[in-house]
Amino acid sequence: MIGYMADKMFLPICKQDMKNRSWDELDVILITGDAYVDHPSFGAAVIARVLEAAGFKVGVIAQPDWKTSNDFLKLGKPKLFFGVTAGNLDSILANYTINRSKRKKDDYSPGGKIGLRPNRATIVYANKVREIFPDTPIVLGGIEASLRRIAHYDFWSDNVRRSVLLDAKADLLVYGMGEKQIVEIAKRLAKSEDVKSLDDIRGTVIVRKIIGNFKYCIEVPSFEEIEKNKDKFNEAFKLFYLESDPVKGKTIIQKHGDRFVIQLPPEKPLSQRELDGIYSLDYARLPHPIYDEEGGVPGFETIKNSITSHRGCNGECSFCSLGFHQGRIVQSRSKESIVKEVEILTKENYFKGTITDIGGPTANLYAAHCKLWEKRGACKDKQCLMPSKCQNLKLGYDEALSLWDRVKKIKGVKHIFIGSGLRYDLLTDKQSDRYLEALCREHVSGYLKIAPEHTANKVLELMNKPGIWVYERFMKRFQDINRELGKKQFIVNYFITSHPGADRNASLEMAHYLSERKIRPEQIQDFIPLPMTASAAMYWTGESPFTGENVYVPKDIKERKWQRVLVQPRT
Repeated sequence: MIGYMADKMFLPICKQDMKNRSWDELDVILITGDAYVDHPSFGAAVIARVLEAAGFKVGVIAQPDWKTSNDFLKLGKPKLFFGVTAGNLDSILANYTINRSKRKKDDYSPGGKIGLRPNRATIVYANKVREIFPDTPIVLGGIEASLRRIAHYDFWSDNVRRSVLLDAKADLLVYGMGEKQIVEIAKRLAKSEDVKSLDDIRGTVIVRKIIGNFKYCIEVPSFEEIEKNKDKFNEAFKLFYLESDPVKGKTIIQKHGDRFVIQLPPEKPLSQRELDGIYSLDYARLPHPIYDEEGGVPGFETIKNSITSHRGCNGECSFCSLGFHQGRIVQSRSKESIVKEVEILTKENYFKGTITDIGGPTANLYAAHCKLWEKRGACKDKQCLMPSKCQNLKLGYDEALSLWDRVKKIKGVKHIFIGSGLRYDLLTDKQSDRYLEALCREHVSGYLKIAPEHTANKVLELMNKPGIWVYERFMKRFQDINRELGKKQFIVNYFITSHPGADRNASLEMAHYLSERKIRPEQIQDFIPLPMTASAAMYWTGESPFTGENVYVPKDIKERKWQRVLVQPRT
């Protein structure tokens, strides 16, 4: 392979790249299940650039062939550690549909080619590294590892699995976004600290045989208990859920056999300055050119003209894993940082004048804040948005409007669209008038993404989503504003079928609701019980982990298909 050198400097992927930089050895080698795209929307690229900015020599092995050792050897042995991630998606979900059919395309692989990452990539890659480099520390990260950091229900095997840290035979697991943790790990290993002594880094999970040194902790039911007893499973989930706050959350300890999996409290949210710094790093903002002949990487095409404005989501939807990965506290970039990134974007050859998104997990939570977050963290006894918005949560609509106005004035920008989903329940009162009007007037590409998820209130309650009347109220406002503006714009509705609670009556109710209003949904998702979510707990146990009430769970494949066809007859 020929090393790549140009005005776009990628991190080393081969020995020739190292030679071009006059490097004989790397400090850290990152292994990822995605193609190597050096863009801040790709987690491996962010971690690599953060480590580089901290002074470490970093290389990337993307989508190695796990059936041989060759790819794992091509950068040599790192001085400090291997970092392993399955990529931006859960690896089995990237390979299979919810009905266990093989997918026809992998958006994070060159040319969309399938089969370039193994199932349970985190475990497979880490085991291969351990086989080849038995004494080199291994650090896990990414969404797949983060959501499997303690014992969890696994849909694909339909049983409770132990922490992925054990199955991967790794030394540390970084959960959450991971920038602070990974740099601290690297710095301490660089000072010759033993990886087995790193037992005080927030946002990490470790395994120990003795737990006497850990203070301010709570022990949850063991793997062996929750594997056999569904009440214990829900007990463990609830305790884990309540201790997931970065300010007041305790250390979680869970026994696995004769060892203990120990989750240190979440890392503190990044300051605005720290978040701005991550997005100002020297990304190439392109897929590596080795993929050019294969047509590039499809996943890059969907985000190349978009900007991430914030992280975190305080919606706490039962089926969503974002709160456990990015956190419930919203962290927003400064307007200056976003403007600077847009200015960089306008100079890219692929930019034609349209910004496809300025957003995050929920677009209209940019600059949202609560005076209690810094000192008290997210509340244990109440939620930010349910059953209605807490009065302490201040929305950043004025900041968003000001940001849009500034970006519009940047030379080369013709259009700004908001492509991320929005919380429609935050767009139903007078306080949102200016924001919604500006959105409809200039920042909707003709279609706006909204996720009512279901129409039956009993299902929505289990999803922790607003009642359907809130959706109807929003729809009226959206239509009224577009009528006043003289625009004809539409809603793209997202619905979920087969969620716990969706029995025959609830499914018929949704089908009738949509038919009566002539809504033909294009976006239907069969429910997937993602690890360590409340909905997954309901799916596995048949009970709400919070109230203990019995919940109907549609598990039969025929029923799941029936629910899908009922609300989307054309499929």
